[in-house]
Amino acid sequence: MTEPYDLLRPRRTITGMSAVLLPFTDPDTPDLTSFEAHLVRTLAAGLVPAVNMDTGYGPTLDDGWRARVLELSRSVCDGREFVAGAHVDDAPGDPLDLDRYHRQVELISGAGGTPILFPSHGLGALDEEGRLAALRAVGERCDRFLGFELSRAFHPAGFVLSPDGYRELLGIAACAGAKHSSLERAPEWDRLRLRDELRPDFMVLTGNDLAIDMVCYGSDYLLGISTFAPDLFAERDRRWAAGDSSFHQLNDDLQYLGRFTFRTPVPAYKHSAAQFLVLRGWLDGDVTPTGAPRRPDADVEVLRELGGRLGVLDGVPA
Repeated sequence: MTEPYDLLRPRRTITGMSAVLLPFTDPDTPDLTSFEAHLVRTLAAGLVPAVNMDTGYGPTLDDGWRARVLELSRSVCDGREFVAGAHVDDAPGDPLDLDRYHRQVELISGAGGTPILFPSHGLGALDEEGRLAALRAVGERCDRFLGFELSRAFHPAGFVLSPDGYRELLGIAACAGAKHSSLERAPEWDRLRLRDELRPDFMVLTGNDLAIDMVCYGSDYLLGISTFAPDLFAERDRRWAAGDSSFHQLNDDLQYLGRFTFRTPVPAYKHSAAQFLVLRGWLDGDVTPTGAPRRPDADVEVLRELGGRLGVLDGVPA
């Protein structure tokens, strides 16, 4: 592996996209009022909201709830950029339902959002050329979408492209960028080099919540950890653009939060987010949907300490 120092991009303006947590009032009912408030916070911070993502329980919501989240996002964003997950609800062994992807992309684009294509079982079961052919087909029928490489630590249908496959992805004009969630640095560095060589306007969106400093090397981001503190992520980004050395301490403290909350089982980070937002006074409770993994109550005191380090909760001074 080549050292990545050639990729360092000091004083770069970072594009930050934040997957917005969908809170719940009870295990079967999303709390759209609290969701709207957090969407407003994310926009106010200067980040691009991403809805119906994993952080928003997008893969497990039904079409009705996803549509309500999309419509609310359209209304709140009011012409400002937002991203929304395009989902195909299928099961292992089902064939690719490309028509359903097209319908989801059309709904999101029609609402003013940028679709990001979540892996489905049908898509994930194809070989790499089949997956790329599907992405090309989507690009032929829309102006702009985002791809999504996803570790199976997050979803059983996830997949990560080979270097040659990623090179082909860069050739799909309608694909404006892709979220890379392998949770590994080396393949993301390789993608940045390919991007710089072949298509500098393409967004490599890091989804590595365990290495949020990938922005220093030229990645932008679409992260779940940023929903804990969109204000602090935006401040961190401003410090990097300004060449402020205090970027590193703030980044380290945010990374500490990410390392703790994205431990195994990784999907339980969504409960961690609810716990943290309760501590910040932004949620009334940490309810999660039926079947979602939860963290122990003892985590709350650790989160309180981490919030103190970050200067947003009483505790250890920042």
